[in-house]
Amino acid sequence: MNRILIVTAVEAEAEAVRRGLPADAPHGVTVLAGGVGSAQSAAATARALALDPGYDAVLSVGIGGAFPGKAELGGLLLARRVVAADLGADSPDGFLSVDELGLGSSTLDGGRVPGLDAVVGTILTVNTATGTDERAAELTARHPQAVGEAMEGYGVAASAALFDLPFAEVRAVSNFVGKRDRDAWELGLAFAALTAAATPIAEGLEAC
Repeated sequence: MNRILIVTAVEAEAEAVRRGLPADAPHGVTVLAGGVGSAQSAAATARALALDPGYDAVLSVGIGGAFPGKAELGGLLLARRVVAADLGADSPDGFLSVDELGLGSSTLDGGRVPGLDAVVGTILTVNTATGTDERAAELTARHPQAVGEAMEGYGVAASAALFDLPFAEVRAVSNFVGKRDRDAWELGLAFAALTAAATPIAEGLEAC
């Protein structure tokens, strides 16, 4: 049986995932609330992997925003790749990624989750969640394959890569990326989607 480390940002996400895991069935899944943002999630993931070298795969799981037209509220997103979308430098000619600066790569690959019904594409990792339509348009212009954004995926992926472990990112859609409007968010739908996805995630990866 494969052992899986699932890293969420906050405890509410972790609890939503735990609720979906069958209590009467053995599984090798550990769910960790690693903190908000790429730095905290990277540190928490690396610590967990260093303390317990027996994991076979790592996932970043939680709620997130979908770019309009890419997915429905309460739907699931799966990262084909994750991009640290604001890791780089500003310039008079626009944003320059670390790739363009010759300082590394802002992109890491995501993996498959067999049996999971999700929209597959690029998920952006941002340090500041998008709050305007202008910013959303800028991001989609730079990353046409982007289906959503969140704040932890790249950090978790970077830690998994250090330990040569497969990585995947799954996001349940709570809102659309653009003008910030908390009244339009559907947190209940997103948390329910995380709970429903927990068993397919665990069973799909354990079978690999």
